[in-house]
Amino acid sequence: MMGRLRESKWVYVLLSVLLAVLFWFYVRAEVDPTQPYTIHNVRVELTGTNVLTSQGLTVAGLSTETVNLRIEAPTSVAANLLKNRSNLYIPLDVSRCVEGENELSYKPSYPANVNVSDVTLQEQDPATIIVTVDKLYTSSFDVEFQLKGQVAENYQMGTAAVSPESVTVSGSVEQVSQVAKVVAILEDENLDERFAGDLPLTLLDREGNPLTDLDVTLSADSAYVVVPVVVQKDVGLTVNVIPGGGATADDAVIEIEPDIITVTGPETDIEGLEEISLGSVDLSKVVGTKEYTFPITLDPGLENVSGITSAKVTVKVDGLSTATFEVGNITVSQPPDGYTAEAVTQNRTVTIRGRTEDLEKIDASQIRIVADVSEVTTTGLIPVTARVYLDAGGSVGVIGDYSIVVNVSRS
Repeated sequence: MMGRLRESKWVYVLLSVLLAVLFWFYVRAEVDPTQPYTIHNVRVELTGTNVLTSQGLTVAGLSTETVNLRIEAPTSVAANLLKNRSNLYIPLDVSRCVEGENELSYKPSYPANVNVSDVTLQEQDPATIIVTVDKLYTSSFDVEFQLKGQVAENYQMGTAAVSPESVTVSGSVEQVSQVAKVVAILEDENLDERFAGDLPLTLLDREGNPLTDLDVTLSADSAYVVVPVVVQKDVGLTVNVIPGGGATADDAVIEIEPDIITVTGPETDIEGLEEISLGSVDLSKVVGTKEYTFPITLDPGLENVSGITSAKVTVKVDGLSTATFEVGNITVSQPPDGYTAEAVTQNRTVTIRGRTEDLEKIDASQIRIVADVSEVTTTGLIPVTARVYLDAGGSVGVIGDYSIVVNVSRS
């Protein structure tokens, strides 16, 4: 009796399981039915291209870059698949391709969270993909910098430094031959400060148009670019006037050619720069009109973008009179130990400049000449520089350079 009960109990269990399975199939068929679906434009992704590259080959073209899939799946599975559509693709292994056309079959790769056993692939369009393989072609291009925009007013862009300076473009001959330039483009409508950073590299054709659909590989996708930007300013040139020979700056007419140059540099260095002094002009050395040539020298942090390296300065002393005097009061300074010196020149004509009324008051006795022999180390008759002293008041002064001959001997 008990044996029959146990046997009937197991029959009931098995019957319950069977009914549950049948019920599950029924619910699935009614609530989550299996239906056909078409998924369009599933992307093709190449694998194994590194194997081709190692053989000096490259993929030159595909018969299609997307395929259409016809599947059957339960509604819930299909909904999940479509929700994760971005993770559905066609992996196409090209590692065994040879030069020329290769017909490859393929299978889709489904998203990780989709149960593949619930999906039945009914049709693929196209059924196969033709892969065209060519010899790998490479070409080197200098990386050029381009500013898409403009530099701000009163600013100037310096020479950009680009790293790497060149890149290699690899692909089929047909693809690579379309490339004319490789550029790093900075977009700025009002560039007024130094730029430093990475810029993506853009391929351009011979007309300067971007090439966006090329199937090529670059040795670098971006370049580090440093673009110096400096302030540009026009700055006047001046000279320092040293009064002398009875003349002051008010008596001198000074012309500088050029009188302005264009300078660039950091804003902090340029801001306070109002003029550039070329040097000094001693009016005691100017008789009538005299021309000087001064080099234009700037601080190392600045640049003379005018390209002019020197300036001509013309100095003319006007409105004053001159008078000449025969001077016999000539002496020599103390020579070095072991030497004696005496003046051979007995008289020297000295020119004095100043206002006419002041010149009329000058007498030759107020003028003396002193020869400097303090550093003489040779003997014999030697011309030496002499300084003229004028012991008189008023706006008058000695002009010109003077020398006399002295006789130097050992003591």
